[in-house]
Amino acid sequence: MMEGKGSGHVNAVKDLLKSGKTVVGTAGSVHPDVSAILADSGFDFLLFDTQHSPYEMKELAPGIQATNGKKAAPIARVNSHHSEQILFALDAGARGIIVPMVNTKAETEAIVAACRYYPAGKRSNGGVRGEWGQTADYQAYMDAVNDGLLIIPMIETNEAISNIDDILSVPGVDVLLVGPSDFSIELGVVLDYESDTYQKGLDTIAAACKRHGVVPGMYFIPPGMDPNFFVDKGFKFFTLPWAPMATDGVKSALAGIKR
Repeated sequence: MMEGKGSGHVNAVKDLLKSGKTVVGTAGSVHPDVSAILADSGFDFLLFDTQHSPYEMKELAPGIQATNGKKAAPIARVNSHHSEQILFALDAGARGIIVPMVNTKAETEAIVAACRYYPAGKRSNGGVRGEWGQTADYQAYMDAVNDGLLIIPMIETNEAISNIDDILSVPGVDVLLVGPSDFSIELGVVLDYESDTYQKGLDTIAAACKRHGVVPGMYFIPPGMDPNFFVDKGFKFFTLPWAPMATDGVKSALAGIKR
């Protein structure tokens, strides 16, 4: 029998999304001590990035592993849709994979195949990895990983928008994640997140996701904008920066001390 750690599904973020809840994450750290603190601070997931960071996935493994036994699930953004990059992140213990610049159905199918063990996919077996529970039946372990892993392609281009229904038709896609800045550039409204053109683009994505039963998400909430504005549009997966929250918390704690 599979014995998952904690309550419910072995990936609580996936359970929350399936139940219609909003999940909020923040950037994980290469430093394990920082990731360990953030993973128990209230966020639903920590996002470990190799696309726009100076780190390779194998360097982020200690930070990912520092989330073991804690609330927040580790989710990794790889730097390409190449299967070896996805494998590195999965072997490090990621419970979700974000892939940037996904433009076609074929790319999406390849991503899903790289994430899943045979017969659902083509992932190479490297032994038990991450917090997916324990079982004497190894096939049950692989089935639990296949079922519990979050698979998240990023949509950032006009080509992707033109193929959006084909991309969303691929079984296994859980979240379709908007890359806010790249998407604005492609739409010709560079970083103008409040423009009608940009907002209509988001509405197109949200409507397509609803047709296919996939959660739309934002990689980050644009600066100065209310997260609930995007939640009301249907975007229920996003990150917020943790440093301002930490600073506010320190200031609040110090303000209560007689000095």
